[in-house]
Amino acid sequence: MCLGIPGQIVEITDAPRQMAVAEVSGVRREVSLAPVADRPLTELLGEWVLIHVGFAMAVIDADEAAQTLIALHDLGEAQEALEAMAEGERAFADPASDEGDSA
Repeated sequence: MCLGIPGQIVEITDAPRQMAVAEVSGVRREVSLAPVADRPLTELLGEWVLIHVGFAMAVIDADEAAQTLIALHDLGEAQEALEAMAEGERAFADPASDEGDSA
């Protein structure tokens, strides 16, 4: 499974190489527009794209971008909760943590 992160194209940095800057949640990074370059690159300015390993894989609308960002945020919170639960279970099951309690 591939995970695409929504980003908005804010600048064309190297048109011959089809490179641009995308902003993802306030962070800017350079991405390749080659997979979505089906029109002049300047027409992609302001567009939302799904980014995977530095490539803009698909153009999406602003609503889909917003919904995806919310889902990714929620997944991150769920992952943190699962990790905290697992850490608690490991601490409870670890007999070495009780070594200093025996008299």
